[in-house]
Amino acid sequence: AKTSNIGLLLGETKKFGLLEIKALKCGNVKSPKESQQELGQAAYIQVKDLSDNLSNKVFVFNGWTFSSGTTLNPLDHPVYDLWLVDCDNV
Repeated sequence: AKTSNIGLLLGETKKFGLLEIKALKCGNVKSPKESQQELGQAAYIQVKDLSDNLSNKVFVFNGWTFSSGTTLNPLDHPVYDLWLVDCDNV
């Protein structure tokens, strides 16, 4: 297994291997309870798989991902896993 950090600005699209990744939003997540405890960060990302070489590229992921837990990483891809580290460098 190989691990790489990818820095991404909001609105920027970046290719990594056969994936095209775009971050649209990123910020802190707070608990809905009175304590307003911070639960980490969340990013809205769109991911396309470019391996099909089709002109109609379909998102393999289009939604929120969270830094607070490994089970909150909903990208389902046979080769790649994406993990949000923080919003300083989406």
